[in-house]
Amino acid sequence: MKISLDLLLILDAIERLGSFTAAAASLHRVPSALSHAVAKLECDLGITLFRREGRRATLNEAGRTLLDDGRHLLRAASELERRVQRIADGWEAELRIALDAVIPIERIFPLLKRFYAAGHGTQIRISNEVLGGTWDALTTGRADLAIGAQGDPPSRSGFSTHLLCTRTDFVFAVAPEHPLAAQEGPIPANELLRHRAIVIADTSQELDARTVGLLEGQDVLRVPDIRAKVAAQVAGLGIGYLPRWLAEPEIAAGRLVSKSLAAARPAIPLHTAWRTRQDGKALLWFIAELADKEVTSALTEGLH
Repeated sequence: MKISLDLLLILDAIERLGSFTAAAASLHRVPSALSHAVAKLECDLGITLFRREGRRATLNEAGRTLLDDGRHLLRAASELERRVQRIADGWEAELRIALDAVIPIERIFPLLKRFYAAGHGTQIRISNEVLGGTWDALTTGRADLAIGAQGDPPSRSGFSTHLLCTRTDFVFAVAPEHPLAAQEGPIPANELLRHRAIVIADTSQELDARTVGLLEGQDVLRVPDIRAKVAAQVAGLGIGYLPRWLAEPEIAAGRLVSKSLAAARPAIPLHTAWRTRQDGKALLWFIAELADKEVTSALTEGLH
């Protein structure tokens, strides 16, 4: 077979990091070894895979097709390794947690501290996801456990869920110099439509992206995370809802102004979710902890 998992890992690293040198460093190899491996593969296949511009290497169409399909194989191989490890001792080599951006990451640190204190050898990997991206992380195998997954689960089967809370405690806020700051009374939807909304970009890779509180036809500035959204609204770049725990300090400091709207924001459920095919001991430990009312209250304070 001309294409190996090792070659797919090399292509993945080059594409993500943009050069053979950076990819070699991440894989703890020398650049010449990577160049030789790629050149041999191109020779064996009778095609070129990269466009080379100085030190930067960019996949061409053939290379992109190979890597896109190859990443499915890499995920499958990675899942196989984890499954073998779980069968061997019951504790996962790694547990991947997708945390929705609406929950501050520091709120799960006490949970992690208790897990590490118990001496479990499982490594924890946390990713920040937004809106449908938290569900997407489960469906694509990027995560084993999702915390704060918003809205209804996707139609695909194979999930178990536990309701964390119903998300209602959000504040509509604008900068003091924004035109809506001087608006009297509840603001109607047709007035909101005239102003740019600041939203966090959905991190879904395969599922359809979701939006919350966005009006059809409204101008949008998409930012990478919740703190960038706060900063953009403080800068007067647009409008939007913010979690109360983030909005109140900015309002108290005079950097934002709270406004009421004519149409109430719908309540959105937040879930803990996991794939039912997995029963590793680390996953079960977190599921049990997240079912505790004190733990969920600490995670969701200021969200409901």
